[in-house]
Amino acid sequence: MSLFPTGVEIYTTCPPSKDVAPSDYLRRVLEVSAWSDDAGCAGMLIYTDNSLVDPWILAQAVLQGTSRLCPLVAVQPVYMHPYTAAKMVASLAFVNGRRICLNIVAGGFRNDLLALDDQASHDERYARAVEYSIIIRRLLEDTEPVNFPGHYYNIRGLRMIPPLPPQLFPRFLMAGSSEASRAAAAAIGATGIEYPRPAGELPPQEIRKAAASETPIASVRRGIRVGVIARADPDKAWRIAWARFPEDRRGRLAHALASGTSDSCWHRALSELARQTATNSVGQPSETQPTPYWLWPFENHKTFCPYLVGDYESVAGELARYLGLGYSTFVLDVPHDVADLESAATAFRLAAEKAAIVADGGAENVLGQRGGRPRAC
Repeated sequence: MSLFPTGVEIYTTCPPSKDVAPSDYLRRVLEVSAWSDDAGCAGMLIYTDNSLVDPWILAQAVLQGTSRLCPLVAVQPVYMHPYTAAKMVASLAFVNGRRICLNIVAGGFRNDLLALDDQASHDERYARAVEYSIIIRRLLEDTEPVNFPGHYYNIRGLRMIPPLPPQLFPRFLMAGSSEASRAAAAAIGATGIEYPRPAGELPPQEIRKAAASETPIASVRRGIRVGVIARADPDKAWRIAWARFPEDRRGRLAHALASGTSDSCWHRALSELARQTATNSVGQPSETQPTPYWLWPFENHKTFCPYLVGDYESVAGELARYLGLGYSTFVLDVPHDVADLESAATAFRLAAEKAAIVADGGAENVLGQRGGRPRAC
C-alpha cells in the first residue's frame, strides 16, 4: 500500500555513483530502492552522464532488489542507438517480468556532449529525441517489422525479439521546461517533467486557458522535479536542510561555470531566479521571500532541482498549488533516509486534502481533471 495519496505519481531518485565509494555504492542503491518500493513509489530515476556508472546495470540490480518499483532509466540518444535501448527494455522485461520506465534526456552537460562530438543545437536535440523515442515505441509496440525513414535515424524491416508483453510497455518521461521540450513530450506521448519556479508565480487563469486549448502540448501530462524536506517543526526541517546542504565554495563556482555555458532553458531560468531571490547567511530564504521554495542546493551545485523546506502545512500548501496547476507527477530528489519519504508522504497527503477542498469549492480539480474524481496514476 502506498504512503502517498492516489492520483499523484511519485518517483524518487537513485544516488549518483560519483557521491558514494565504490565499495558502498550498490548497497546504497539497493537501500534507497527498497525504501522507495516500501513507500509505494511508482519508480526511481537513474541518472546518466559521462561521469556515472551505466544506468541499465543499476536497473537490473533494482529489479532484483524490489518487488514493484519501476526503474526510470535516463536515456540519452548520443549514448546508444534506439534499437539498443528498446532491446534493453524488452530483455529486462523478459528476464524479470517487470516494467522499465524511460526518462528521455535530450541534453546534458555541455562538456559531455562536446566530448562525444555532439554539435546539435538545443532544439535539434529535442527533434532527434522525438525520432529516437518514436522508434523505441514502435519497436516495442508493433508486431510487424518497423520501417522508419527519419532525419536522424533510418531503419528498415527491424523488429524486436523477444517481443515486449503489452502490459510491460514503458512509461515515457521527458525533462525540460522549454517550448521544444513540451512539444517533444506531446509528440511521443510522454509526461513532461519541469524544473519549477514557485507555484504562485504562474497565474492560475493562464494554466486554465492553456488546458482548455486544443493544441497537442495542452494535453501533455505534466510533472515537476523537486526535493522535499518537511517536518512537524519548521525549525527542525530547516536545520536538517542546512546540515545536508552547507555552503560549498567550489560548488558555487561550478554552478556559476555551468550557468555561463549551459543552453538549458530550465538551468538559466533557475539561475536567474536564484539571483533574484538571494539566500541569507543561514541558508534560508530572505525575509522578502517567505516561502518553502529553496534554491540553495542548486546554487551550490549539489542538485539540479528546487527544494521545498518547512513544516508540513507550508510545504503541503506549495504542493497543493502545484497540483492546482495541473502537475500530477513528481520526481523527488535522492532520499537521505526513510524519514524523508515518510515526511514527504505526509506533506503530499495534506496537499491532496487541500486540493480536494479547492475542487469541492468549484475550482478546477487540482489532482488532474475538472470536477469529479482525481485522475489515477
